[in-house]
Amino acid sequence: MSLMSTTHQLVTLASGGEGGGNHESLNPYLVGAGAFVALMLLLFITISFNRDR
Repeated sequence: MSLMSTTHQLVTLASGGEGGGNHESLNPYLVGAGAFVALMLLLFITISFNRDR
């Protein structure tokens, strides 16, 4: 398999999706806020275990 053949297959695969692949029930702001809250919780847990400094 050549590089050009592999590139062509990857481009074809990437351009084949319809509508971007977003699910109708997923709200991007809610997902982003949930990820932010989860990361802040992990940061708080990490800071609380590192009190020796």
